[in-house]
Amino acid sequence: MVGKLKQNLLLACLAISSLTVLYLGQHAMECHHQTAEERSFSGLLGNSRTGFRLQGVQHINNTVYHKDMPLVFIGGVPRSGTTLMRAMLDAHPDIRCGEETRVIPRILAMKQMWSRSSREKLRLDEAGVTDEVLDSAMQAFLLEIIVKHGEPATYFCNKDPFALKSLIYLAKIFPNAKFILMVRDGRASVHSMISRKVTIAGFDLTSYRDCLTKWNRAIETMFNQCLEAGVTKCMPVYYEQLVLHPEKWMKTVLKFLNIPWNQAVLHHEQMIGKAGGVSLSKVERSTDQVIKPVNLEALSKWVGKIPPDVIHDMPVIAPMLARLGYDPFANPPNYGKPDYKVLLNSKKDEPTV
Repeated sequence: MVGKLKQNLLLACLAISSLTVLYLGQHAMECHHQTAEERSFSGLLGNSRTGFRLQGVQHINNTVYHKDMPLVFIGGVPRSGTTLMRAMLDAHPDIRCGEETRVIPRILAMKQMWSRSSREKLRLDEAGVTDEVLDSAMQAFLLEIIVKHGEPATYFCNKDPFALKSLIYLAKIFPNAKFILMVRDGRASVHSMISRKVTIAGFDLTSYRDCLTKWNRAIETMFNQCLEAGVTKCMPVYYEQLVLHPEKWMKTVLKFLNIPWNQAVLHHEQMIGKAGGVSLSKVERSTDQVIKPVNLEALSKWVGKIPPDVIHDMPVIAPMLARLGYDPFANPPNYGKPDYKVLLNSKKDEPTV
């Protein structure tokens, strides 16, 4: 009974996505003959907050988008600095990330499930629902969500942490997309999850051992895909280094994204709630932290909080720590010396986790 219900839900989602593709295709054909109207519309796109002038773009509700646009995806294990990164990028006048959509990683997980089942794959192929059809539907569905859940912008960005579990697939269906993988000391990420009671599917928040095991599995999946995508497509950014040296790393990130530098990214807290600035969700658990300037308070909050038996077994529980360059035996670790401005911010602000 449950299996039948799941199958019906999957088919319903597939039908919705296919209808979206059909609608977009019809709309694109109509727009093909409206050259005068398109020239007029292009004139309206003169400033940096409106969109792209690309061949074959789709114009819906005064927003321009296309599968070949240079999308930005931010991901990583939750509590790894993904919200801070997206808030800093959101402060840039030409970039809009917005809140987590929550639906994007779910639809990607469904697509992954279809692909893994040989029986389901055969049934879909027999029904004419080929990989090409599904890819087109996924492109249309994801673009609708990314573009329409916030303000228009020159560059669109999505921040759903676990979406990067499908990084290689996203790179396939969005050939000009780039990916930022946020990396953080797993001990800090897990302590933040547990102490702040951040519910994450599959993570047992009563157990440091379980959460560190799940952290290791998740970051390994995303890091391997980042490496596979290559340095021109995916950049790992270490949360600790971003916090210690924000100007250096934001310049590096924007250069990687081929987006002009703007000083506003270093003062995201000043752009919160402003038009074209940083929009925050009232229900996301990181919101109360990113309203502050970049500071050091969260770096070593985990020290002294993890059970001794877990500390002893750390290299076995979380081997990705060493692979990512963290010392599994360092308590506390030495992440480096911060910039002077960050030190000043840390003195002004109250501690966070």
